[in-house]
Amino acid sequence: MAKVYIFFADGAEEIEGLTAVDILRRGGQEVVTVSVTGKKAITGSHDIVFEADRLFEDGPLTDADMIVLPGGGKGTQALMAHEGVRELLFVYQKADRWIGAICAAPSVLGVNGILRGKRATCFPGFEEKLLGATVTGDAVTADGKVITGKGMGVSGEFAIELLRALDPAEADRVAKQIQMR
Repeated sequence: MAKVYIFFADGAEEIEGLTAVDILRRGGQEVVTVSVTGKKAITGSHDIVFEADRLFEDGPLTDADMIVLPGGGKGTQALMAHEGVRELLFVYQKADRWIGAICAAPSVLGVNGILRGKRATCFPGFEEKLLGATVTGDAVTADGKVITGKGMGVSGEFAIELLRALDPAEADRVAKQIQMR
């Protein structure tokens, strides 16, 4: 079982983040939702309130196999501005661990140099922030240890690809279970 941290801020796109939580947990992975807001209650981009498992400041977050950034305009801006998230991206990149981002959130990876020399996708209009990347425009793009998704409409495909990176057999089982394949 792999460990995954999914980071949330107010304004996060609920479907993108929570679909990843659901699919990864169905696939037997340990998923911990992390609030970067200083409070556990998160208000998503469509005013859905949900609670994170822990706060960013509760302690080290360097022990996972994967970190994931959901999109949403305001949520992405908050992740972009969070120095701790930025530092973790470099830790995970240097350790050659998995990093996932969907919708607007690949821009956080792009402006921090994580996508340099990689293929990536994002929500239309954020392409110029994928600095150094070859933008595919595909629904989901995996390159090395980085997985990016285009937006809310491909949340299921993105989440299955995250699971596939950690456990291909479980990804196939879950995809079949939820009628994706």
